[in-house]
Amino acid sequence: MRFDTRDLERRKGGSVFIALASVLLLVGCQNPHGRPAPPPHVPEVATVTVGTQRVVLTTDLPGRTSAYRIAEVRPQVNGIIQRRLFAEGAEVAAGQALYQIDPAPFQAALENAMASLGKAEANLPAVRSKAERYREALSDNAVSRQDYDDAAAALKQAEADVQLWKATVETARINLGYTRLTAPISGRTGRSNVTEGALVTAQQPVALVTIQQLDPVYVDVPQATSELLRLKRRMEDHRLKRNGTKQNEVTILLEDGTTYPLEGTLQFRDVSVDPMTGSVTLRIIVPNPNGVLLPGMYVRAVVTEGVNERAILVPQQGVARDPKGNPLALIVDGTGKVEQRMLSLDRAIDDKWLVSSGLSPGDRMIVEGLQSVRPGDSVKVVPRDPGRDQEAASGDAARTTAGSNGGR
Repeated sequence: MRFDTRDLERRKGGSVFIALASVLLLVGCQNPHGRPAPPPHVPEVATVTVGTQRVVLTTDLPGRTSAYRIAEVRPQVNGIIQRRLFAEGAEVAAGQALYQIDPAPFQAALENAMASLGKAEANLPAVRSKAERYREALSDNAVSRQDYDDAAAALKQAEADVQLWKATVETARINLGYTRLTAPISGRTGRSNVTEGALVTAQQPVALVTIQQLDPVYVDVPQATSELLRLKRRMEDHRLKRNGTKQNEVTILLEDGTTYPLEGTLQFRDVSVDPMTGSVTLRIIVPNPNGVLLPGMYVRAVVTEGVNERAILVPQQGVARDPKGNPLALIVDGTGKVEQRMLSLDRAIDDKWLVSSGLSPGDRMIVEGLQSVRPGDSVKVVPRDPGRDQEAASGDAARTTAGSNGGR
């Protein structure tokens, strides 16, 4: 048998290469001092311990202001406007004169009625005396029954004439009073729709001027019936309770976002549902001594729902979303491993979420290091970084609409 020396050399070279690779691999698994490599790095996370607290829950609803009382001044008699007795846009008191209609024809009608009344009253005694004489004579058969009946009828007619003219005088006096139009309520006047010399008619459709009482004012806000049913269930489940005397207090936010300095009071909830919007109207009374609120202004009303004595609030940066948008949180269990919890969120309150379900008091919720861990990983809990926590909270608050029901 012949041996190929070149083949033998190739086999020796391969053996040497394998041995050298083994040595290099062994050296690579050791540090420069020849010791084994350290164990894999354990991710560090920061957590917050979930607890409960007392929270007053409110609802932010849009609304419009309206006058507390409105009076449209219209004439009750026909005539010519002689004078306007107020300044447009001024405050007037109840009973203050606003317009003067020419009273001359109504004064003449009153005097005519009074003269006719005097004539009827002057004729009445003679007719009454005649009727009494005929009644006495009838008992002695001095007059016929027909004569007596005629005298009695004449007396009744004379008495009726007196009553008729008394009523006519009173009507004329009332119409004369209507020539001076007065304010039915105290409030602020709008613009006048007539000037001196204008002809006005009784009960005309166009008001001469409108008066509005603006202190206080109404704020009417719609609330969905689904929200009312949700609140009712929470009250029945004892998750919410009334906030004592402050339950009906309402905070008003103006169009520019500023808070109105005076609190409003919830007066009532309407008893009927608007079929077009599926909502009921809440009416709020708001003091307006300085006239800041004008009818028709857009405002927002912060209405108190109730008090949750065991509310769970967690930082928004600790809540993530799955691909379907469902909220979730990662917690560290008792063995130091990461556990995933699906959450139900009620609403955002400042920079925190109000959690309806999914977390319990005592849970350690991860708020820093979420990107480097997954469920089942072992982690090391470290203190929170206040600066990074504040920066994350600001970012989440900018992406979240305050007061929105973003949870499930």
